[in-house]
Order: sequence, then structure tokens, then C-alpha cells
Amino acid sequence: QVQLLESGGGSVQAGQSLTLACTASGDVTNRACMAWLRQGPRNERVVVASSGIRATSGETNLAASAKGRFAVSRADTDNTLILHMSSLNPDDTAMYICAATPAGQRFRICPLGRGNYDLWGQGTHVNVSV
Repeated sequence: QVQLLESGGGSVQAGQSLTLACTASGDVTNRACMAWLRQGPRNERVVVASSGIRATSGETNLAASAKGRFAVSRADTDNTLILHMSSLNPDDTAMYICAATPAGQRFRICPLGRGNYDLWGQGTHVNVSV
């Protein structure tokens, strides 16, 4: 059974950076993409970045709101997706949740639509203060 475990959340001041990591454990060979979503005070989950679990399983995709400040990288050795966040502001305060696409689905570009993901981690909270 595949599980997603997030780490790296915390409290920072505006303008600072933070790095989050999501590691998938279990057999992920049939899953193509992982993503980072954030859930704000209205509880809506929005994808900020996605990437292939492996180098060949899907291209990286960034939401418009993340371009210029966020980036993703991948550690292939342990199925880890890393979210690098910079120039954080209070609007970035949210629960950041990792997700994976369903087994058997293939993507050339990893999707940004929340409905494309069916496996979720517990999340890690990020708080940005002024």
C-alpha cells in the first residue's frame, strides 16, 4: 500500500524560504505523478506544483501562482518530491498536502487539477507571519 509522508512545515516570517518534502513509500511503480496542494482557510485544495515520480513518468508543472517563487525537485532514490518555496508571504499560509495520481494512469505533463489525484498525505502546516 502506498503512503505519502510530508515533512518540513513550520512558521517563518514574510520574505523567508521554506522547503517541504514528500516521500512515497510502498510500490509506486504504477503511479506517474506526485503533487503539492495547499488547503487554505476555505478548505479548498489547490495544486501548486506537480512532477513525475520518476524522471520519465511526467513533466513538471507549476501553477501560475507558484511560478517565480516556487520550484519542485525530485529525489529519485527514495520517491521524494521536494517543494522549494521562496519569498513567502502571509497568503501562503496553509496546510500543504502531498498527493499522487491513480495507479495505471499516464501523463506527459503532470496535471494541476485536483481531481486527477486520488492518494493523499496528512499534510504539513506552513504559517507565514508579517
